[in-house]
Amino acid sequence: MLVAPSILSADFSKLLEEVKEVESYGADLLHIDVMDGHFVPNITIGPDVYRPLKGKVNLLFDVHLMIEKPTLYAKQFIKAGADIITFHYEAVADVAKTIRFIRNLGAKVGISIRPKTDVTLLENYLADVDLVLVMSVEPGFAGQVFIEDSLEKIKYLSEMKKERDFQYLIEVDGGINAETGLKCKEAGAEILVAGTYIFKAEDRRAAVESLKKL
Repeated sequence: MLVAPSILSADFSKLLEEVKEVESYGADLLHIDVMDGHFVPNITIGPDVYRPLKGKVNLLFDVHLMIEKPTLYAKQFIKAGADIITFHYEAVADVAKTIRFIRNLGAKVGISIRPKTDVTLLENYLADVDLVLVMSVEPGFAGQVFIEDSLEKIKYLSEMKKERDFQYLIEVDGGINAETGLKCKEAGAEILVAGTYIFKAEDRRAAVESLKKL
């Protein structure tokens, strides 16, 4: 299992130290949640927050754009170090064009859906993305409870991947802990995003390892 700690729950006054710590425990990716206050009811960070981390940690920068106009800002986030740019299906008028746009900028492309979005709407785009992110909480705030219906979406994506030999990774974000993480793995998830569970844990090493060993 690949583990992607979400810096949304980290201490931003010592962000590099926080990130280096979870990297030392075996984290694989750094999940960076970007919210604009329009697509979701919260405002988080821009590219300048994580730019200084690039080159100082050996993690893939997994940038999740929960914003209304991902193509308008994608270049800035990639210049700041994003390895993967994930946009929301619900946020764009032309999904295929958005995928091509981001890929042409040199980043890997992910697509995400909110909990109420039908996962089968992604079928025509699955061959063209590197990652599919299933939101298992309503995007906007950390610390929410895992939505069990998300497991059926993960199963669908896993079955499609096997049947059609697609190459995308299946990522899950929201309410992840050792218990919900195991359910996600059994459904077919390959990357688990965890913010509160890791950064607010009394024993962060144990929290990371509990997900990696699933």
